[in-house]
Amino acid sequence: MNAEHGTAVVAVGGNALVVDSEHRTVPDQFAAAGQAMAYVADMIEAGWNVVVTHGNGPQVGYILRRSELAQHELHPVPMDYAGADTQGAIGYMFQKALRNEFHRRGIHKEVVTVVTQVRVESTDPAFVQPSKPIGSFMDEEQGEHLALKWGWKVREDSGRGWRRVVPSPMPVEVIELMAIRTLTQSGCVVVACGGGGIPVIRKDNGKIRGVEAVIDKDHASGLLARDLRADLFIISTSVEKVALHYGRPGQLWLDRVSLPEVRDYYADGHFADGSMGPKIAAMIDYLNSGGKLGIITSPENIVRSLAGESGTWIVGE
Repeated sequence: MNAEHGTAVVAVGGNALVVDSEHRTVPDQFAAAGQAMAYVADMIEAGWNVVVTHGNGPQVGYILRRSELAQHELHPVPMDYAGADTQGAIGYMFQKALRNEFHRRGIHKEVVTVVTQVRVESTDPAFVQPSKPIGSFMDEEQGEHLALKWGWKVREDSGRGWRRVVPSPMPVEVIELMAIRTLTQSGCVVVACGGGGIPVIRKDNGKIRGVEAVIDKDHASGLLARDLRADLFIISTSVEKVALHYGRPGQLWLDRVSLPEVRDYYADGHFADGSMGPKIAAMIDYLNSGGKLGIITSPENIVRSLAGESGTWIVGE
């Protein structure tokens, strides 16, 4: 069971750079980036053209926390600006890590990060009911004060305190798609759609503007893989394989499933919204649109998964 070489979109989780609460400094993140990109370099050395996407949840959280601590002196940081900030910073980490790997292996490749805007619809229901918690925890009084001062939406989060919540709309268009495609076709390794992309809407006059929202990075990565007509879409996560009845009696690891099978499993509620659900939904959308192969696995098992020795293969019709 071997995958043919071609173009692959590889989604790396933002938590891949923050392995635990004791290792979250910038030097720690550089070290984690080096490890994550070594697995990507393995794919590139094997002949794949790779586009890397990534999450940015912890990193945006740090920016917003700094903004909160400095609010007595400075204005708050808008969400779209924070997203762009992390795209540049994480892209820099990945670029440096990949270049160092290429130097070690004698690979001659260019690596470039594209600060990527992703269009969402202003009519998306998510804007009516914001649901994505961001930033630090607060007590109720502080939350209400900041909501009044900055126009935030806040709510209690699982008994741990109050947090700001923002919309999480579905992505509909990667604005820089043509640039990403051109760079990829020229042989560059591209880092794009960081954090799900910078959320923008298109106004009636055709201009775009950023909005206070967070796009799910798996959905954005799936959209990019679909529109690039990628041969392979990989989502790296914390587990080696997808499971049915995860963490419960009767847990069953999935090695290879067809698109109709995974559709049925998803419809039956096997995958939680806060964990595997968005990953499976993104895979379904990609394969529904003509994608060839999706793989979900942990970063260290990417190469073994490509050889059919690990991971969960989801095969299109």
